[in-house]
Amino acid sequence: MMRVFWCVSLVLSLGIAYYIYIPLPETVGEPWKLMLLDATIRSMFSVGSVVHALGLCHPIKFIRGSVKTLQNLSPVPSGGPKVHDTTFAGVDVRVYESSGVEQGKLKRGLIFLHGGGWALGSNKERSYDLLCRKMSEELKAVVVSVEYRLVPDVYFPVQYEDCLVATTHFLRPEVLALYSVDPAHVGISGDSAGGNLAAAVAQQVAVDESISVKLSAQALIYPVLQGVDFNTPSYMQNEKVPILYRRGMIQFWLQYLKADQSLVHQLLVNNHTAKDQEAVSKHRAKFDWTTLLSLEFHKKYKPVIPAKGTPNILEKLPALLDVRASPLLAEDEVLRRTPRAFILTCEHDVLRDDGLMYARRLQKVGVAVTSDLHADGFHGILSFFQPPTSFESGQRAVKNLISWLNDNL
Repeated sequence: MMRVFWCVSLVLSLGIAYYIYIPLPETVGEPWKLMLLDATIRSMFSVGSVVHALGLCHPIKFIRGSVKTLQNLSPVPSGGPKVHDTTFAGVDVRVYESSGVEQGKLKRGLIFLHGGGWALGSNKERSYDLLCRKMSEELKAVVVSVEYRLVPDVYFPVQYEDCLVATTHFLRPEVLALYSVDPAHVGISGDSAGGNLAAAVAQQVAVDESISVKLSAQALIYPVLQGVDFNTPSYMQNEKVPILYRRGMIQFWLQYLKADQSLVHQLLVNNHTAKDQEAVSKHRAKFDWTTLLSLEFHKKYKPVIPAKGTPNILEKLPALLDVRASPLLAEDEVLRRTPRAFILTCEHDVLRDDGLMYARRLQKVGVAVTSDLHADGFHGILSFFQPPTSFESGQRAVKNLISWLNDNL
């Protein structure tokens, strides 16, 4: 009997180890911890698919609930900023008001937009809540975390519109006065899909003459900035590096745009931006990584530009060329008017080159940019700065973000 027990235990152990282990680059930080994290996330997606197949729940909503349950294992710190939920022009927000500001003194303001592929995440998730509490206290600022609506309840451009509405409401002089915020010191920040939304909102605020108060800073954390080239060096180098895989990023894009998931392969091989796709022609220089990336990032990779693409694919996906979805495609005259920027990227992230190309384009038109590349980082590190899921790279990312905001907001 004991022999059977030990044999079964050995088989189970080997099976679990096989499921958890994935080959990772030598320079990624804390690899075994990342493997465990990735295995947990993959398990949630797998169970979500089963739940959906049984007709019990949409897989995205199941994953949201699972993440919330896991994140609630982290305690909420006592004290800190005053926190309350409200609405800005009909959009749900959570407001953090620092307790460390002298009475009568104006505070700094910051709009924060969470990540999650436009489908996951929440301003109430413990990681984002703790981050906003920390930023509010250390910056002595009012932080507004926007609870924009998500796939599958809404699709592009609703997420963008929610964020723009909440931001422009906060920028109204009377609202800033209500929260004792200095109009000269209001910024916007976001990670991943939130970085996409933050960049797009910053562009619109910069050119909208009806908005009297302008943003003074933008802090973009491994932002998604384009859906026109899924074969940049970082997409190819990190296609199977957790926690964001190349195929997974394309699936998020197709969900966001309410498009057929059968188009994944066409986007994987860049058929949507082939040479015969005339609508792309005027944009090519804006995402040409051979000129926008330093040679050190080119490595062994070559541009993937098919001669002929899938007919009419951009008619099915017109939003891929919309600057509200792909801020990297904005014209120079728009970028020139945007505020100084902090762009954090990670070496082991498919989105690394999106951030680096955007930083280069901003610099070329005269915008001051601080580029913060984490050589050991992977996608999502901003969410992993507190136990029990803390990573050194995550703690460093939060420290660098707050340091830059403290100096530039």
